[in-house]
Amino acid sequence: MKRLFLTAALIMAAGLSAAQGAEAPKSKKQPKEKTDTAYVFTDVKLVPVSPIDNQSSSSTCWSFAGTGLLESEMLRQGKDTVNLSEMWIVRHTYLDKAIKYARTHASSSFSPGGNTHDVMTILRGHGAVPQEAYEGLRYSKDSVHRHGELDAVLGSYMAAVVKAPNKTLSPVWQDGLNGILDAYLGKCPEKFTYRGKEYTPQSFAAAMGLNADDFVSFTSFTHHPFYTRFAVEIPDNWAWETSANVPVDELIAIIDNALENGYAVNWSADVSEKGFRYNEGFAIVPVDKPEQVAGSDMAHWTGLTKEQLAKMSAKITGPMPEKTITQEMRQEAFDNYETTDDHGMVIVGTAKDQWGNKFYKVKNSWGERGKYKGFFYVSEPYVRYKTINIMVNRAAVPQQIADKFPAL
Repeated sequence: MKRLFLTAALIMAAGLSAAQGAEAPKSKKQPKEKTDTAYVFTDVKLVPVSPIDNQSSSSTCWSFAGTGLLESEMLRQGKDTVNLSEMWIVRHTYLDKAIKYARTHASSSFSPGGNTHDVMTILRGHGAVPQEAYEGLRYSKDSVHRHGELDAVLGSYMAAVVKAPNKTLSPVWQDGLNGILDAYLGKCPEKFTYRGKEYTPQSFAAAMGLNADDFVSFTSFTHHPFYTRFAVEIPDNWAWETSANVPVDELIAIIDNALENGYAVNWSADVSEKGFRYNEGFAIVPVDKPEQVAGSDMAHWTGLTKEQLAKMSAKITGPMPEKTITQEMRQEAFDNYETTDDHGMVIVGTAKDQWGNKFYKVKNSWGERGKYKGFFYVSEPYVRYKTINIMVNRAAVPQQIADKFPAL
């Protein structure tokens, strides 16, 4: 997920799209008329969600996504809205990541990127704190996350450490790293006061009902057996945390069951596809060949020519046919580096467009930008195709799927 601060900046600079289109027509139209209509989304089921945050110029979407999941979890439990500190997670993760980097002789990843696994690891070992207790903006004059200098300094420091110019590592190299992190992000508080009560990070997490062991990660790839756990082979999974492997139909069933029962879902995915149109408020997997047209709404599209489909795919303005995603397509895209771990987000609901197609509502961390002010809608085919892994409360997993993992 380390590329996303640049991707976000480019997308934000593109400006906002036109206003949302009119209500769906009551009668069916011909394909050309249909494609001239902008997307109109209707929310079907929404789970509790905290306000939009802004990772700004930092590659820490994974922390914003993981804390966003925890914030929704507190709301689901009936607690007040709490803005958790993302930089508390980042600060501790950097030290853990550096230690592994040194122990593996620089063979593991040491970068700003990560996975939502890391949020749960830090919650388990170091607790959590509210934003006001640890903003992580000691270096910033305008309260905006800009990590370019921090990341460069940390990278250079660790590169020097692992070279071991004294033939052995200094016993104080971690002190040096902590000094850099303290200088930029601030020292970690042992105690703090929040809403009139004093807490430690551990007692705060307990009071907020946050338990890292409540959450489990799922993925869906065929290079490992289904119903086993494995570490998804992506650079940002530096901790080698494992995910439960299920067929893609069951991955979708887990997401749907969670949302239906009020649980938010972390979503780690590739957002580099041409159908990912954040400013316009949607992400789809458009077809570009007539033989790719399939599905329940096939009758709407079978009259389109190859030229019409190519034109629609080149300039997506509204509803159009999408590819039918198979397990094999997912695997091929992952194996060929077409699906990479770009971004972490939170799925917060289901929706449908004006033609009845299923979408998911997603909370992003690029500030209140885009057509839906920080939210956007992603089609089920896109989720099937471009998901790396999801994380969800284990209580939200359908029992028939949970039963296939004795130690889940």
